[in-house]
Amino acid sequence: MRTVIVVGASLAGLYAARELRAQGFDGRLVVIGAEPHRPYDRPPLSKGFLDGTADEGQLLLTDEEETAELAAEWMLGTRVRSLDARGRTVVLDDGRTVAGDGVVIATGASARRLPGPPLTGVHTLRTLDDARGLRAELTRGPRRVVVIGGGFIGAETASSCVALGHDVTVVEAAPLPLAGPLGPEMASVCARLHARGGARLLTGVGVARLRGTPTARARGSVTAVELSDGRLLPADVVVVGIGASPNTGWLAGSPLAVDDGVLCDDGCVTALPQVVAVGDVARAGGVRAEHWTSATEQPRTAVRNLLAGHTIETVRPLPYFWSDQYGSRIQFAGRRGDGDTVRIVEGSPEGLVDLDGPGGFLVGPEGGGREGFLAVYERAGRTTAVLAVDRARPFMKLRRGLAAERAAELAGV
Repeated sequence: MRTVIVVGASLAGLYAARELRAQGFDGRLVVIGAEPHRPYDRPPLSKGFLDGTADEGQLLLTDEEETAELAAEWMLGTRVRSLDARGRTVVLDDGRTVAGDGVVIATGASARRLPGPPLTGVHTLRTLDDARGLRAELTRGPRRVVVIGGGFIGAETASSCVALGHDVTVVEAAPLPLAGPLGPEMASVCARLHARGGARLLTGVGVARLRGTPTARARGSVTAVELSDGRLLPADVVVVGIGASPNTGWLAGSPLAVDDGVLCDDGCVTALPQVVAVGDVARAGGVRAEHWTSATEQPRTAVRNLLAGHTIETVRPLPYFWSDQYGSRIQFAGRRGDGDTVRIVEGSPEGLVDLDGPGGFLVGPEGGGREGFLAVYERAGRTTAVLAVDRARPFMKLRRGLAAERAAELAGV
């Protein structure tokens, strides 16, 4: 291959560029990114960056020295319109074309939005520009904040808003937040973090619409969130955290199959062997995982297969994610099934109960003032997943064991 195009300049795109050079590709490398920013880390946007403990410089994923070593052509602030039928030429929004011998799709996903007219004070939190806008608004004094969605982004944003002294309510349509990945029993336990941290959590209720007041500006300002049961939550700031949709619109008309992401085999190879997909946009082996680890682990295998011209290696990593909420770290690894049982092996979930009013907690052995707990999910006598709250050391030991078992299983040992 003489030219490889990486479409997407975030975490997965950067790792793909790194792997191309590490695996010996010395040809022309073009990296195209819709955002004007150099690759940056997204997890801190809802945490340290939002609460002011981290600045933009700390978000950067690469420095000038590495950028020079990659010797890539960076086309930032540039949107891609389409991919040609052979999968070798990318058409940009302005009509220009970039031709190559291979393409890495790393276009990520975009935050879902609520229907209705735009209102000032309503935010999503997916990009650096999103975070800049929300952070600026949260520094203007006490605000009534309503977070719609109790998933990881919603919970982390709520936690940061509480830390900044705002009045926070989290609205979750499901009976429990995070019940999908954690299961109902452990999701119920982790939901206690909101109360301990000082936020209100409303579950099992949806949002009917947002209410706003006309202003002298082109659009009104949000004033309240109307719930599906008729309740009205006054709001100065609304953060919408209801998931993300993969950025695949530009692939319409191409030979690639798209269904909640770009369909790939277990090696991240699409229907065209010269095109691979990685990160949040990739549905590899039937699974699309919006996790930091997927964006960093998939590129190695994808690039190897791209350079080989066919799938010679597959990747089925053990799922892993973490979330920082109200001073606690939640960590999860493995694949939980609906029939799994849960067993607490260290600590106690009672440490998440508000013992002495807002902020009360138990003192534990690992520092941070919280006891936390470690739980394992089991099926037919085997451990399938592990969950920890403020139990990082024993969690990592169990995670390594799960990963080793997974590797042995895939190798047929």
